[in-house]
Amino acid sequence: MDARIDASADVDARAAVGDRTTVWHLAQIREDADVGADCVIGRGAYIGPGVRVGAACKIQNYALVYEPAVLEDGVFVGPAAVLTNDLYPRAVNPDGTLKSADDWRPVGVTVREGASIGARAVCIAPVVVGRWATVAAGAVVTGDVPDYALVAGVPARRLRWVGRAGVPLEADGDGAWRCPVTGERFAETDGGQAVVPVAAAEAG
Repeated sequence: MDARIDASADVDARAAVGDRTTVWHLAQIREDADVGADCVIGRGAYIGPGVRVGAACKIQNYALVYEPAVLEDGVFVGPAAVLTNDLYPRAVNPDGTLKSADDWRPVGVTVREGASIGARAVCIAPVVVGRWATVAAGAVVTGDVPDYALVAGVPARRLRWVGRAGVPLEADGDGAWRCPVTGERFAETDGGQAVVPVAAAEAG
């Protein structure tokens, strides 16, 4: 089954859009972008040149995903969130000439499997948002986010651990945590700076 692309959307002929993906009104997908199957690209969203978007992602209205961002499968990007690509932005060079594409090197944000970026959050490249992590609405992410972390604030700081359901984990004794929705259990590692599913911890 082909993608569903609204007539008002601007999808470059060199972009790839996967089966069953919906691209809504006024969205723009630039050249060489690769959007996977079963995605939803919201109204007015922007996907930059060469951006990679995995399967089953939701990029909500007016979110801006600048190249060379990489979004793995199952990523959520909330309304008006921004994934930047220029650590030291300037419109002009030191001599006053207008910058061109050759005058800077873009750096990207990587969002790992299942992670969520809240509404109006800003991720300052280059950062990595870990697997199944959650960035709260309005947060400004200036450093890497661990797997399963919930971060919030300006700059963003870890507040809790979350599971695959997005719900905060509950303490389960002796450095263990449990998801109240799925029942999945997690163990702390790295001196409490990370958590991993119990099965993964036992295997490692």
